[in-house]
Order: sequence, then structure tokens, then C-alpha cells
Amino acid sequence: MTDIRRPEKKGQVLVLCAPSGTGKSTLVKKLRAEFPQIGFSISCTTRQPRVGEENGKDYYFLNEDEFNEKLENGEFVEWAEVHGNFYGTPKEPVEKMLFKGMDVLFDIDFQGCMQLMESMPDGVFVFLMPPSYAELRKRLKSRNTDSESVVNLRLRNAMKEMASAPKFEYWIVNDDLKRAYSELKSIYLAGKNRPCSNPGLLESILSTWE
Repeated sequence: MTDIRRPEKKGQVLVLCAPSGTGKSTLVKKLRAEFPQIGFSISCTTRQPRVGEENGKDYYFLNEDEFNEKLENGEFVEWAEVHGNFYGTPKEPVEKMLFKGMDVLFDIDFQGCMQLMESMPDGVFVFLMPPSYAELRKRLKSRNTDSESVVNLRLRNAMKEMASAPKFEYWIVNDDLKRAYSELKSIYLAGKNRPCSNPGLLESILSTWE
């Protein structure tokens, strides 16, 4: 058997998007725990930290002036205003991780995801859905972090986001955490074997033809 030198794999961009309260953060933590080699894009935000969140670990917490300065300097790969707060993904660390061949996981909102579909079309885009309106409302209420008006705003936005689900390559319904995680893991692993993640592999094998 001819032994070939496999070319280096290209870093994969995995984007997980979901309406607020769908359980996206839980799935992200499980994937990162099993695959710690995955780079994670830590977003900047102007919202206040929730209980247990740490600056530089969960988000970079900025005031609006700091955020706007970075925005004007072109330091974000994507950004959006969500529920009255600003969010953005710093460009430099993402580019460094991809340059090293690392996979990068994005946990971002719908608006930012639409921007990444334009700027990173080779990414793997996954839309996470709640099993029902009633269940999503229940989850949002149980967090005890938002007023009734904010919960209703999140639910209205969720309806708009669900209407755009056909733009995504993959859908996962988070009605059972174990099954939802298994599906996300399968999508991540399959994405590593796409042609765009393995540039040069076909040519390397074809070069062994006599």
C-alpha cells in the first residue's frame, strides 16, 4: 500500500444559532468539554453580566463607548443589536485560530449569523429549535432574569428567527438534551470531512497514480 502524506486539515467554522432560551449555551459547553481543542469565539457585549458569568470567559463586557470604538475600527467579524444590547465577535482571535488550523465554534445571535453566512460561506451553520412555543416560554420564564415585557420581546423575536430556519444547513430540535447533543456532535465531526476542510487531499492521493 502506498503511503501518502496527508495535507493539513483546514480549520472548520461551526456556527450554532438559536432563539433565546432554546438551550444553546448548554450544548456549546458540552461540545467544548468533549472537544477542548475547538477554539471558541468569545463575544463582546454591552449587556450586564448574569449570575456566574465571568469577563473574558463567557463574554467581554464593555460599555457602549468601548463597543462603538471597536466597531468603528473594524475589529468585529460580526456584530448586532439584540434586545437593546450590542454584541460582536472580535476578528483578530478568530483569524489567528483559523490560521493555525483550529476549528472555531460560534455561539451567536441570528443577525450575526446572517453576516457570517456572507463572510464565511464555508462554515457549518446549525439552527437550534425549541420543541414548541409553550416550552420556550416556560424556559424563558424559569430563568428569572427578565421582566415579562422582555420575555414577550424574546418570544416575538423567536418567531421571526424560526421563519428564517430554512437558510441553515442543519436543524436540531432541543426537546431532549442527550439526543440534541448527539446530533450536534455528529454534525461537527461530519463537517471535518468536507472537501473544503481538506484542501489538497484529493490531489495528494491522485499524485500516487502511475
